[in-house]
Amino acid sequence: MINARVTGLRSVELGVADLDKSAAFYRNVWGLEDVVSTNDTIHMRGTGAEHHVLTLRARPKAAFLGVHFAAANHDAVNRLHDQAKAYGATIAAAPAALPRDEGGGYGFAMRSPEGQPVFISADVDRFDAGREDRSRPTKLTHVVLNATKTDAELAFFIDALGFRLSDSTDLMEFMRCTSDHHSLALVRTEGPSLNHMAYEMANFDGLMRGAGRMKQAGYNVEWGLGRHGPGNNIFTYFIEPNGFVTEYTTEVDQVDEATHVAHDPTYWRNLPGRPCRWNMAGPPSNRLKVAMGGSVVVTAAGDERCEDVMAKTLAR
Repeated sequence: MINARVTGLRSVELGVADLDKSAAFYRNVWGLEDVVSTNDTIHMRGTGAEHHVLTLRARPKAAFLGVHFAAANHDAVNRLHDQAKAYGATIAAAPAALPRDEGGGYGFAMRSPEGQPVFISADVDRFDAGREDRSRPTKLTHVVLNATKTDAELAFFIDALGFRLSDSTDLMEFMRCTSDHHSLALVRTEGPSLNHMAYEMANFDGLMRGAGRMKQAGYNVEWGLGRHGPGNNIFTYFIEPNGFVTEYTTEVDQVDEATHVAHDPTYWRNLPGRPCRWNMAGPPSNRLKVAMGGSVVVTAAGDERCEDVMAKTLAR
């Protein structure tokens, strides 16, 4: 029985081979701002109140290190720990005080039943809203994970962590922990790995300004501009220097818990204009498909391309 729920999405954590190069991209091109830096770690924020929305850690090669969710308070953290443990998650350690240089608070780390790294925390430091700039992200709005045992992962996030199902398609399961249509989604594919991360822009104009800045810096729009089916959000997708997929998005549907009905795959299969309601985006690039599959590919602004991985993926 659920007696505690996660209350929001905080941040995503990435391992990167070149910390300085990665931070320069997220700072100067993507539009985030440094919060705290140490020798091997940099935390970065958007224009919203969250202490940080992205953590970069120096690693021998690019790696997905985890997704961070919020809980209401210390008691909720403890109850979520117990619920996750009872459900079969692998707990790294009991809830405890978190490092001050990472925003402090109280929380714990675990792995989902399939092995996705997940962090839960409460009472992390928050900021006043940052300087107004609609071309910069306000927050991390959703994370999409690849899953082989999708049904088991879906049940874990709903039954152990309190997510609510928003919609199901043939390919994906969309879940929410706030009024946003989805804060987390699972893709029915080979996992566990990161499919992509999406950052909320203040409005459509801000999204276009951010996308323009990316193009000026040499990063192609790999999918978009378009408007999704589930969630109704406007999207543009890019591949960042480490090979991760990152998205600017805006205008995601806000869910009324009293009236929302989760649609099934048949509904979305018959929706005109799928997967872009505007019939404008076309299919994602082949490079994006590979990167979304969890295989790191290097962008045109990088140093090399994983042609062997790409060829194998596209041959499936």
